[in-house]
Amino acid sequence: MASIGQIIFGSMIFLIVVISGLIIFILAIAFSVSQGTVESRSPSTVGNLAEDVVLDCRFLSNSGNGQFSDVSITWLKDALSGVVYEYKKKAAQLQGQNTQFQNRVQLFSDAISMGNASLLLRNVKLEDEGVYRCSVNAPKVSGTTSVNLRVAAFSAPTFNRQSNGSLSAQANKWFPRPEVSWLSQSGQLLNSSTQFINNTAGIMNQVFSVLEEPVKEDDTYTFLIQNRLVKAISEATVSANRVTGRTYFIFSSASTKVPSLQLLFTVIFVLSANQ
Repeated sequence: MASIGQIIFGSMIFLIVVISGLIIFILAIAFSVSQGTVESRSPSTVGNLAEDVVLDCRFLSNSGNGQFSDVSITWLKDALSGVVYEYKKKAAQLQGQNTQFQNRVQLFSDAISMGNASLLLRNVKLEDEGVYRCSVNAPKVSGTTSVNLRVAAFSAPTFNRQSNGSLSAQANKWFPRPEVSWLSQSGQLLNSSTQFINNTAGIMNQVFSVLEEPVKEDDTYTFLIQNRLVKAISEATVSANRVTGRTYFIFSSASTKVPSLQLLFTVIFVLSANQ
């Protein structure tokens, strides 16, 4: 049997281990709380070929929304050497920048002190697609978030009445190649013919579609263009002397953490009126 001294000694060792574990746990919580948060409001983003896109990154201390000083921001892209963009000591540090991003990226310098580390990427290209990581170090804030950029080409169609009275739609750029359909005012699928014309680089498709059914004045027709990344929903209202079109886009939002497909409804209205 163990002596009283051994029992007391063993109990003391047990208490020391438990107390030490509690202290470490409390310190870990306190440390994580003190670090604030770094996050993206748009962790999955679709960029439009040849246009600009913003990769969203925000940081916030747990003490509130006060202004930040001495902020360091680094943007990296998975599977790519060098940095996309680096900001330290209130200035860009581009010595290690990958040549793919030279003269194409910048931060919103006036907004950094307010917790905005978002990156503006100009003239989006196919090779820009991938996962980007935004790392921020500032007083009481330290962390990294990711943004998954996927690249497509999309544009709103314009509508016209043909000489024979039929209704046509033309969209200047789409990639990947989309599916096209027309719906009546009651939601019925209508007959149509569609042509896809590749641009000189063979990447983007121009879409030209003609509704092959009689068009009624004062009716509204729905024209759908969609691929796996973008869906354009257009409503074309026919009147005696013109066609008025309204378009909005829906972007698919595939999370880098969750394999299921979610829909991020970003409403971009494009209005047109054609004779």
